[in-house]
Amino acid sequence: MSESTYPSVKDLTLEEKASLTSGGDAWHLQGVEAKGIPGYMITDGPHGLRKSLTSSTGETDLDNSVPATCFPPAAGLSSSWNPELIHKVGEAMAEECIQEKVAVILGPGVNIKRNPLGGRCFEYWSEDPYLAGHEAIGIVAGVQSKGVGTSLKHFAANNQETDRLRVDARISQRALREIYLPAFEHIVKTAQPWTIMCSYNRINGVHSAQNHWLLTDVLRDEWGFEGIVMSDWGADHDRVASLNAGLNLEMPPSYTDDQIVYAARDGRIAPAQLDRMAQGMIDLINKARAAMSIDGYRFDVDAHDEVAHQAAIESIVLLKNDDAILPLNADSAAARKIAVIGEFARTPRYQGGGSSHITPTKLTSFLDTLAERGIKADFAPGFTLDLEPADPALESEAVETAKNADVVLMFLGLPEAAESEGFDRDTLDMPAKQIALLEQVAAANQNVVVVLSNGSVVSVAPWAKNAKGILESWLLGQSGGPALADVIFGQVSPSGKLAQSIPLDINDDPSMLNWPGEEGHVDYGEGVFVGYRYYDTYGKVVDYPFGYGLSYATFEIADVAAAKTGANTATVTATVTNTSDVDASETVQVYVAPGKADVARPKHELKGFTKVFLKAGESKTVTIDLDERAFAYWSEKYNDWHVEAGEYAIEVGVSSRDIAGTVAVALDGDGKTQPLTEWSTYGEWEADPFGAKIVAAVAAAGEAGELTKLPDNAMMRMFLNSMPINSLSTLLDEGGKKIAKFMVDEYAKLAK
Repeated sequence: MSESTYPSVKDLTLEEKASLTSGGDAWHLQGVEAKGIPGYMITDGPHGLRKSLTSSTGETDLDNSVPATCFPPAAGLSSSWNPELIHKVGEAMAEECIQEKVAVILGPGVNIKRNPLGGRCFEYWSEDPYLAGHEAIGIVAGVQSKGVGTSLKHFAANNQETDRLRVDARISQRALREIYLPAFEHIVKTAQPWTIMCSYNRINGVHSAQNHWLLTDVLRDEWGFEGIVMSDWGADHDRVASLNAGLNLEMPPSYTDDQIVYAARDGRIAPAQLDRMAQGMIDLINKARAAMSIDGYRFDVDAHDEVAHQAAIESIVLLKNDDAILPLNADSAAARKIAVIGEFARTPRYQGGGSSHITPTKLTSFLDTLAERGIKADFAPGFTLDLEPADPALESEAVETAKNADVVLMFLGLPEAAESEGFDRDTLDMPAKQIALLEQVAAANQNVVVVLSNGSVVSVAPWAKNAKGILESWLLGQSGGPALADVIFGQVSPSGKLAQSIPLDINDDPSMLNWPGEEGHVDYGEGVFVGYRYYDTYGKVVDYPFGYGLSYATFEIADVAAAKTGANTATVTATVTNTSDVDASETVQVYVAPGKADVARPKHELKGFTKVFLKAGESKTVTIDLDERAFAYWSEKYNDWHVEAGEYAIEVGVSSRDIAGTVAVALDGDGKTQPLTEWSTYGEWEADPFGAKIVAAVAAAGEAGELTKLPDNAMMRMFLNSMPINSLSTLLDEGGKKIAKFMVDEYAKLAK
């Protein structure tokens, strides 16, 4: 045995190999003490370390965990559009894992926000797979840069909480490839997460943990994944089937290692497959060994809190700022009376509920921050953080407080009882008592700024008239109070952009036709038209579009250009200028809009972005490369990505509906063609390079009287072009059969 590595699978007995494919307890790998293989700890993320204080006994206690930095959950951090910042968050998370001897932190979760009612939207990144993959990769790369593993989850199609343990997600191959898999694919190919966690649900009839196509054909053979796959806790229902499908690790253990031993002995598991799965576990332990061997390490609590603070700042999205009500001037706060209303200002909702619930190292509310900074404000809670009816006394106090103020900062949102892992929401509305209070406060004071706390979008339009300013602060982690103060009082300009569209009505969302399913299944009938892909393509009015976010600065994007760099690739450039006297950041977004296509494609799709910090009056030129995938769609005909030849529009803007400039590029296409058969339509023959020659030969033979002459009137041509050639006899009797035979025979000669 090498001093630098643990044994190979060849050094283990059958029983020891089997034991590696199941956990030791709820939070530990199963070691092989006789061979010197330790049972390292793995535990929850995804926005910080949740290590249970009872973890050494293997018990599960979601509310009793060691103190760790609570960074903004993905609901907030996704609005930063800043992969470099997200990488720093990942590095900090890894340092805390090293201190606590945690080898793998379970996250990030990159499932698509198919519907904003999804109960776990607070810890998922976006409705857009490109944004989700290109942001969450920062967590994976940042954590693993310190020698700690991540677990990219939940693979795949865990897009709802309703019946999540068994629901069958029925999804087309194209929707899977274009919407639900690309974030996983990008991170696997680019950052190689050490582990991937499979989801509970079934996909097209097969549980994810037993899905060979998903775990082996796609993940390993196609994408080149080198790590291990573990089950979500309790997602493995058949250990033999799962191991054969490509599942390395069952979590938590069912204490059925004998099932694997028996199956290996009687041939239901091939020896090579068991070896592959067990060796993967040894490889994982080897990767973690250096970091887990560090003793006495202590992370810098204050430094990590500052990372959380910066992350929270960039998570905040300014939705509305009428009359430039923000920023407030902290220096003149003494002369301008400020009222702070809403229990969230004193008792922040800083994270989501469920398995990711973190005990923060510190927690600074907005009121705490005002006190620390010497900013005076009158406070009234206004309401309780539950789903109980309104308290008239609290409401009356809040209205009186508002009457005596020059400006009101009103903290509203969703209490934890309204959204959590384990259930889906049934409405986009905030609690009625909060909206009623806002109406009363607005009647008493016209200068109201609403600060929202929520893990997924809430309806804004019904009450927006009562607020001059609206800050969408999502869930900001432990340093949300200082971050909000920095933005509200103008120490920094807000720079967040929506990673999720805000619809006017939940019934405008196309997934509502099939949400959340019935009789144990859910049909993804909207296909690839998820979020803005649907709203923008079909001209649906939204409240706030994908990518939207205001700033205290103003910007101009000019000189948009695109240069073709290959047959199907391009480079986009644009000049961004800060046209104000405020230093601030702007996010340049690049969307690709296909021209005429053989399949239904969205109007446009995000394919690149970059966040640029500009001092007042400063200009910078940004460059964004578009690879072949930026222009491709998944063709079920070719069972592959396909780029059609033709002209594509490249749009550069600051949201999906605020496009500053559009340029066109003409692509060669990938040249893919399908073999022609008697079942190919006449139109398909005409469009094919070989087929076109044969169609011309048919026309010539018709003119020469050697074959039946094809009709040339418009109506008959319409029928002809859509008809498989083996049906030509319905138009041309026996002559049609001769034409079909001639075409097939000639094709056989040309295609040799």
